[in-house]
Amino acid sequence: MLESTDKAAIIEKFGSQSGDSGSTEVQIALMTARLNQLTGHFKTHTKDHHSRRGLFKLVGHRRRLLKYLHRKNPDSYLKLIQDLEIRK
Repeated sequence: MLESTDKAAIIEKFGSQSGDSGSTEVQIALMTARLNQLTGHFKTHTKDHHSRRGLFKLVGHRRRLLKYLHRKNPDSYLKLIQDLEIRK
């Protein structure tokens, strides 16, 4: 789980206004932070297959949100993937 201070910082950075936790950009940024945290978990717990399934589901959900954002607002998409460093 993300700490509430980390979560608030992500919402502040990627949200369009204060308290904006529902926009696509914020959701993708929060998922990316959670995915980074989970990948660190799997470096020490290699046999945790139940959590690995959750990781794959999060990756798929983030991919669908990125596809949606690319379709609706390509400029925001490019800025977001550059800020989060999730694609090359």
